[in-house]
Amino acid sequence: MSHAAMVRSAPVIELKDIKVTYNSRGGSLFKPNKVHAVDGVSFSVSRGETVGIVGESGCGKSTLASVLVGLQKPTSGQVLFHGKDAKNRGAAGRKEFGRTVSVVFQDPSTALNPRMRIQDILTDPLQVHGIGTKASRAAKVKDLLALVGLPASAAEVTPSQVSGGQRQRVAIARALALDPDVVVADEPTSALDVSVRAQVLNLLSDLKTELNLGMVFISHDIQTVRYVSDRIAVMYYGKIVEEGGAEQVFDHPSNDYTKKLLGAAPSLLHP
Repeated sequence: MSHAAMVRSAPVIELKDIKVTYNSRGGSLFKPNKVHAVDGVSFSVSRGETVGIVGESGCGKSTLASVLVGLQKPTSGQVLFHGKDAKNRGAAGRKEFGRTVSVVFQDPSTALNPRMRIQDILTDPLQVHGIGTKASRAAKVKDLLALVGLPASAAEVTPSQVSGGQRQRVAIARALALDPDVVVADEPTSALDVSVRAQVLNLLSDLKTELNLGMVFISHDIQTVRYVSDRIAVMYYGKIVEEGGAEQVFDHPSNDYTKKLLGAAPSLLHP
């Protein structure tokens, strides 16, 4: 077995039969209606692979992402982090999880503080985690900017002074500041112009390879997911209805819903 295959075989995060239920407003006080946002999902991600989660709005994929990054506690089921149950982790365990798993959000203009210099945005996670000296943090900022294809001079400006595509590159750089094992990207290109969408997708793919990252890529657009993913999980009403290698799911879909998604997606990277 190759080194890459060995690395890939040990999941960083593993979900087992995860359920997240909410009480909806429709029921009575004594018999609330339960909404199954996530309904019995098992899922894992290892370093060196991109797993795409695809489905229409309201299918549960963003709730699943919240469980993956520790923002949402599941109603039932198990979250394993490096093979250990994440439920009972203390403050040190939560801090380690925060370093190991990071997020790229949908809209960089709301995810980044518009008044902070990019230098400070990228330094902030390092300071919070007490990493490095002033000099080593400044050097890290330079490295991060180079990694995402931004000039060193970008450190001195604020996010509002750069384009949408460049802002998303800053958000990706911030997600990489703590050298994570896994990056969860939730619709990271849907707020961008079509012209820069492919550039950001290519950047994410290159970074995954270069840094041996695990990546979870969440989108409603199956064409975009195919473009970046090694494996694809199709979600429908809180369940994963199909999962497999990207080519297999794309060329030989077994589920009717997957076929419908493919039929509704005429071209790559459409608006």
